[in-house]
Amino acid sequence: MKVLFHLLAERYERGSILITSNLAFRHWESIFEDPMTTAAAIDRIVHHSVILELNLPSY
Repeated sequence: MKVLFHLLAERYERGSILITSNLAFRHWESIFEDPMTTAAAIDRIVHHSVILELNLPSY
């Protein structure tokens, strides 16, 4: 996850990035394993963003 965090940090306020996930933000600590890194990653993602939440069946 260090690579993903580095990508988010590099792209932050420099360009667009599209992320899709089937996990809610509250479950992202299981991915990043560190609460501070998780909070920083989510902060960079949601700042200046549009979040579309689709509650549709998964195929």
